[in-house]
Amino acid sequence: MSGCKHVEGNFTVESDSCKYTDDAIISDYCYETTIVEGTTVKPIKTKMQFKTERKVGKTGVMLVGLGGNNGCTCVAGAIANKLGLTWETKEGTQKANYWGSLLMASTAKLGHDRQGNSVYTPMSNMLPLLNPNEIVWGGWDINGANLGDAMKRSKVLDYDLQKQLYPHMKDIKPLPSIYFPDFIAANQGERADSVLTGTKQEQMDQIRKDIREFKESNGLDQVILLWTANTERFSAVEEGVNDTAENILSSIEMGEAEVSASTVFAVASILEGSTFINGSPQNTFVPGVIELARQKKVFIAGDDFKSGQTKMKSVMVDFLVSAGIKPVSIVSYNHLGNNDGKNLSAPSQFRSKEISKSNVVDDMVASNRILFEEDEHPDHVVVIKYVPYVADSKRAMDEYTSEIFMGGKNTIVMHNTCEDSLLATPLIYDLVILGELCQRVQVKKEGDTEWESFHPVLSILSYMLKAPLVPNGAPVVNALFTQRCAVVNLMRACLGLAPDNHMTLEHRFESTLAALNAEEPANKKMRLS
Repeated sequence: MSGCKHVEGNFTVESDSCKYTDDAIISDYCYETTIVEGTTVKPIKTKMQFKTERKVGKTGVMLVGLGGNNGCTCVAGAIANKLGLTWETKEGTQKANYWGSLLMASTAKLGHDRQGNSVYTPMSNMLPLLNPNEIVWGGWDINGANLGDAMKRSKVLDYDLQKQLYPHMKDIKPLPSIYFPDFIAANQGERADSVLTGTKQEQMDQIRKDIREFKESNGLDQVILLWTANTERFSAVEEGVNDTAENILSSIEMGEAEVSASTVFAVASILEGSTFINGSPQNTFVPGVIELARQKKVFIAGDDFKSGQTKMKSVMVDFLVSAGIKPVSIVSYNHLGNNDGKNLSAPSQFRSKEISKSNVVDDMVASNRILFEEDEHPDHVVVIKYVPYVADSKRAMDEYTSEIFMGGKNTIVMHNTCEDSLLATPLIYDLVILGELCQRVQVKKEGDTEWESFHPVLSILSYMLKAPLVPNGAPVVNALFTQRCAVVNLMRACLGLAPDNHMTLEHRFESTLAALNAEEPANKKMRLS
C-alpha cells in the first residue's frame, strides 16, 4: 500500500532535458498529440524547447474597482498574509492564508519514490512565481472611499481582522475612475463620487498617465491591470466602430457611444504594454481590442471569475457526461446582497452574467455524441436575485436532472452558501501570478531559430474564468480538471518533465508491484525537506 510524500523546499530536475542557468530554466520537451483523419489515427510528436526566466521582476497590480468588495479584500488579504496576522472569531483563532488559490494553496504531483509513494509539491514550488505578499497594489474606483473604509463597508472580513488591518488600509485611496452610466445599472450612480471627466480620449490618456506614474513612483518592472469592477452591459460590435484596432482607437478619439469603460481601460493597458485581465462577463475584448493586443504583443485574458456555482457546474457536468449520464435540465438559482448583486439586478447587466454562466457546459456536452445529437443541449436556466440582507454570503441552488439507464431519471439538488469575495479574491491572485509567469516563458520548436511567446490571448488562465477567451480558431475548454491539468503540465514541460498521465502502471502488474515491495518500506506520510 503506497502513500504520499511531500517536497516542501526547492528541488532540482536531474535530466539531460533540463538545464539551469543563472537567468533561465531551459528544457527539451516532446509534445505528443494525436491527429484523426477520417478513420485513421496518427500519433504526432513535436520537439521543442521551453525557456523560463528565473527572475521575477518587481510587480504592481492595478485593480479597476479597487474599492469594491473584491478589490479591498484582495489588498487586505495580501497585507494580512505578509504580516502573518492572526485574529479571534467565535470559532477560535484564525491565521492568514491563501486558501482557495490554485497556485498558493494546492499541490502538484511530481512523481513517485522507489517504494511507489506519490510525491507532491506545492504548485508555488514548481517554478519561480510571483508572491502576492510582494505585489504593490493600486488602482481606480468610481467611489472615493479609502480602502480602510471600503473594507468596513464590504463586511467581508471578521471584525477583529478589520481592526488590525485598518491602519494599513486607511491611507490607500483609489484613483478617480471612468464612469459611463449607460453601461452599468442606474443604481450605481449614488456611489460614483470619484470619476474622471473629459472626452473618452482624455480619460484614456489619464489612465495611461496613471499607469506610468504608478510604475515609476514604485520602481516597478511591470504592471498588470485587472478589472474587478461592475459588470457592464454587452457592447454592440459594429463595423467601423470596434471591429479593428484602427477603428477602436478612432472610436475612442471620437467618443463613440458603444465604447465601454472596460474597453477603454483595456486599450490603455495594451498601449502601455501591461497585461489586462477581465474578471467580469461583459465583452470588453471586442474584435478591435484583440487585434490591438496582437499588434502590440501584449497579453489579455478573460472573462468573468469562476468562483462558486459555475466552478461546481463545470465539475458536475463533466462528471455526468464522462460517466455516460445525460443531463437534460440544469436550473441554477442564486441570490446575493453585495454591490455586485445590486448592479446585476438591472436586466442588461444580468444578461451579461447569464451568458457567461450558461455557456460553461457546452464543450462537455459536445464531447459525447452517444448522449447528445449535434446541436442538442440540456435545458439550462440561470436566475440571479438581489437580496440585500445576505450581503456577500451568496446562496446558490442547482438542480441537475439526467436521463439514466433504461429510461430512468436521476435528479441531483445542491445548495451552496459561498462567501462571494472570499472565493473570488484568490482567483485574482492566481490570474496575476499565472499571467506574470507567462511573460517569462518562451518556446522554440525544432528547426526554428527564434523564441516565441504565448499568443496574446492567454487561454491558459481559463481555470479561473467562467467564459474563457481563446485565440481565434482554438477550442473553448470549460471542464475544470482539464483546465487544471493544462496548467500543471505546462509547468512540468518547463522542467522537461512528461505530463502526469495517471496511468500508474507501476501499480498495475505483479512484476512491478513485487519490485516496489522489495524496496525498504517508507513512512506513508513522510515529508521531504
